[in-house]
Amino acid sequence: MAAIDNLLAHQRTTEALGQVMGRLGWDQETMMPPGAAEQRGEEMAALEAVLHERRTDPRVGDWLDHAEASDDVQAAQIREIRRGYDRAVKVPAELATELARLTSLSQGIWAKARAADDVAAFLPTLKQVVALRREEASAIADGGDLYDALLQDYEPGTNAAEIGALFDRMRPRLVALRDRLAGADMPAPLNGTFPKEAQLALSAEVAGAFGYDFDLGRIDLAVHPFSSGSGADVRITTRVDEAEPLGCLYSTIHEVGHATYEQNIAPELRLTALGQGVSMGVHESQSRIYENQLARSALFTRFLHGRMEAHFGTLSAGADDFARVINRVETGFIRTEADEVHYNLHVMLRFDLERQLFGGALEVEDLEEAWNARFASDFGLAVDKPSNGVLQDVHWSVGLFGYFPTYALGNVYAGCLNEALRRDVSDLDARLEAGDPSAALDWLRENLQRHGGLRTPRETIMHATGGEISEAPLLDYLDEKYGALFGV
Repeated sequence: MAAIDNLLAHQRTTEALGQVMGRLGWDQETMMPPGAAEQRGEEMAALEAVLHERRTDPRVGDWLDHAEASDDVQAAQIREIRRGYDRAVKVPAELATELARLTSLSQGIWAKARAADDVAAFLPTLKQVVALRREEASAIADGGDLYDALLQDYEPGTNAAEIGALFDRMRPRLVALRDRLAGADMPAPLNGTFPKEAQLALSAEVAGAFGYDFDLGRIDLAVHPFSSGSGADVRITTRVDEAEPLGCLYSTIHEVGHATYEQNIAPELRLTALGQGVSMGVHESQSRIYENQLARSALFTRFLHGRMEAHFGTLSAGADDFARVINRVETGFIRTEADEVHYNLHVMLRFDLERQLFGGALEVEDLEEAWNARFASDFGLAVDKPSNGVLQDVHWSVGLFGYFPTYALGNVYAGCLNEALRRDVSDLDARLEAGDPSAALDWLRENLQRHGGLRTPRETIMHATGGEISEAPLLDYLDEKYGALFGV
């Protein structure tokens, strides 16, 4: 067999094993009995050892050196396999295995500490996770910035300086909009009881309307909603609070954005190095444009009001005011519940703390104090309990340092995509008012989703939009939307 054939066959099996490991992670969050945590950690470590051995197999390096691509798709596969191989060979097998074992266990320890609002119960484990990730970053950084090395796992081709500069440009306009909205008259949130089964039924209905293929996926419940898998098996989770139905609904739409990206990648790319979303920032652009620019738009929410009344009966808010209710702006503690105005400010806080952790300016023991001080400065609120502060997110427990900034990058990308989408789909508003997002979904599938990892993250967005990436479309959209809704 030619080197390219051997390389792609080897990669296909590696990708399949990675999907199996992902399914174990899904099970841990949804179905696994609580007493299985320690054994699951060993199982994850064992699989990671197998995967690391395959990813660092010397034959991969030899095949890469001799592989000749016959087309652009094969050239892109070689590029991505090379990127993964160059990273993997720098990380000792023992370190990769221990990280998998510890982060599997750490997730359960974090969940218990969060439920008990007990930071001290989690800090020793978090300290171990940070130490291992620092060791890993040192191995792959080649003497460069540790945090930049970690960023490559989630948004290849970017660095902390670029992201920091982007955030510095975004912050003044976000804060100015927030300050203008502080004096606006906000409607009351929805009031009532919204039964669990009715919420799940509505969520499934809306998921289908937004293109989620239930033959290739399923919806389950989890504490922290997420999407898992790619290709022919892409699963999502949501959460239910019977006093607050919008959390379930919009968590579902958000995860459907992630999931349909994976489901819509061209079938011939499945189980290849290009067969998943190209980066977490691009992934987040899909979930955020589904959730915000489409599903929170004033016209779609009028349609949604009717569907909610069909499931729950008469609502406490009328159709004419429903967009204001859904898009109400309020300073709060929780990132996942934040409105579009505040959301990126939450991400900026985490980004700065992570840079300090990996730059040596902050230690784990001081993280809660640093969080609380920064939150009070940025949001004008004193954190009342750890579950509303440093313990609120699952990411650090599983070692996902460098992940948070991709949430804000996704918003920036979504702003660019929304601008291009509205340029190309002239009747979008009329379709949304009728509850039909299919034209937008078709545009996203054809221009972005179906290509998977064929292009780099930056090239993926630029190919879809036909222009440069800028924060301006997002900020203009926010000013226009919230100005129209609340008269500021």
